[in-house]
Amino acid sequence: MSTQPNTSLESFPNPNPERDYEIRFECPEFTCLCPKTGQPDFATLRIAYVPDQRCVELKSLKLYLWSFRDKGAFHEAVTNQILDDLVAAVQPRSMTVEGDFYVRGGIGTVIEVQHP
Repeated sequence: MSTQPNTSLESFPNPNPERDYEIRFECPEFTCLCPKTGQPDFATLRIAYVPDQRCVELKSLKLYLWSFRDKGAFHEAVTNQILDDLVAAVQPRSMTVEGDFYVRGGIGTVIEVQHP
């Protein structure tokens, strides 16, 4: 597996697909770039999902999130893209992604997107 930023998400078989249970990740070091200024935007990402047949592999998630570090993206767009990419990779029963973006210019932003 790569140790460089990567847009591919890997998964593994859910060890208990017969049971509903929630997996939660907190990623306090998410960074992307402001598409207007090119300055870094920092956020804590919170991901919660109920897996179906597949679970996301954590190292691939880390490298995937790292791939946004040099990309310009509005908060709304990047949070929705992360949800879309994770849903495509593991097809969960349900998933929520929250982007809690740090204060810039006196305004903090929280974006929450859900599947289904």
